Amino acid sequence: MQIRVGFGYDMHRLQKGRELRIGGIKLDYEKGLLGHSDADVLIHAICDALLGAANLRDIGYHFPDTSPEYHNVDSKLLLGDTMKLLREKGYSLGNIDATVCAEQPKLNPHIPAMQQVLAEVMAVDSSLISIKATTSEKMGFVGREEGITAYAVALIQKSE
Repeated sequence: MQIRVGFGYDMHRLQKGRELRIGGIKLDYEKGLLGHSDADVLIHAICDALLGAANLRDIGYHFPDTSPEYHNVDSKLLLGDTMKLLREKGYSLGNIDATVCAEQPKLNPHIPAMQQVLAEVMAVDSSLISIKATTSEKMGFVGREEGITAYAVALIQKSE
């Protein structure tokens, strides 16, 4: 069995007048993340981790922010397409471990729903998706509530 690991990172600026979507769910908050797509930092970090593990470059390569096709797109579609790319290369998901860094809103109450939504999109068991939330203790752009970051590690495997 071939085992590979990938790492993903994403950040987006918070802005009034945008919906906040993290982990495939809409959160009730006064600001949303700014981006070409729906700017779901968690999904973007997971996509990059998966693509990196399979040596398939990165999310911007497959879903460029210069393409009108991806303007305001639901990032769950990008994650579904990422999983198709992996499966075409013969890989399956081992697990995901992800962390979202945000001062507000508090994410811990929403983690089970995020896990369930992501598992459905990826067609895997939710036990394979770990999501953690933290703050930056009021330091940096995350601490000043200017943006949100996400980090993800993905383990994939191929039977040979």
